[in-house]
Amino acid sequence: MNVITNNNMKCAIALAALKNVVDPEIGLNIVDLGLIYQLDFDEAEKITYCSMTLTTQFCPMGESITHLSEETLKITFPEYDTKLDLTFNPPWSHERVSEEGRKFLNKR
Repeated sequence: MNVITNNNMKCAIALAALKNVVDPEIGLNIVDLGLIYQLDFDEAEKITYCSMTLTTQFCPMGESITHLSEETLKITFPEYDTKLDLTFNPPWSHERVSEEGRKFLNKR
């Protein structure tokens, strides 16, 4: 799992909050699942930019996951607007799953 950011401290805070967003079909949070690609923070404009993906373009819970992700960032950084970009380039792969996520999935 490698998230690109322009602010390591705020990114760590955002990722901690986003660990509360769980893919209901898999049962694993979106951070350990490797769905977050980039988190940037525009200090001048007070905007949080999040680039993320889903495990598949046809994920039946995709709308719910992206909505919860956006709401989580808005709650975590209430003084910032949130811009969420859902992308499938590059496509998600199991290599993005964190070590903690792999342990969780192997116990299932």
